[in-house]
Amino acid sequence: MGNCQAAEAATVMLQHPGGRVERLYWSTSAEEVMRANPGHYVALVTLRVAEERHDAADGARRTVRLTRVKLLKPKDTLLLDHVYRLITTQEVTKAVRARKEEKLKKAQQQQLESRLSKARGAAEDDNDDEALDATLDQLARQDRDGNRSSSAPYRQWRPSLQSIDEAAS
Repeated sequence: MGNCQAAEAATVMLQHPGGRVERLYWSTSAEEVMRANPGHYVALVTLRVAEERHDAADGARRTVRLTRVKLLKPKDTLLLDHVYRLITTQEVTKAVRARKEEKLKKAQQQQLESRLSKARGAAEDDNDDEALDATLDQLARQDRDGNRSSSAPYRQWRPSLQSIDEAAS
């Protein structure tokens, strides 16, 4: 007559994409789980923050739970009393692509804002609205053209040496 609750608590919870939950009663490597489930990655799921947000539509306060998903390396070990999730390769690829696009958009937005602030600063110095309009038009043209000058191939200087005949002495 053992304690069933203690044995139940000491498990590795593995959530499959279809909603099925698998319980492992021993620690195992992520590599073994990925080998048993081809086309999937193993991710650690943790509750990141439970925060309250004010909803502007109806004025109600709502508690939002944010979970964090961290992909594991094949050599990592799945520990007891932790929850893990199997994530398909397509989901990982889609998330990585979305993150890259987000970073690119953020960088482009910062670059545009810095150009715009420089243009405003130059126009304020001259107190000339026409200069600001011309600068904004020039920035728009550069963004539209894609800075063609920067896409020109880079030519490297190479020395040209002519051969010298040595006279036999």
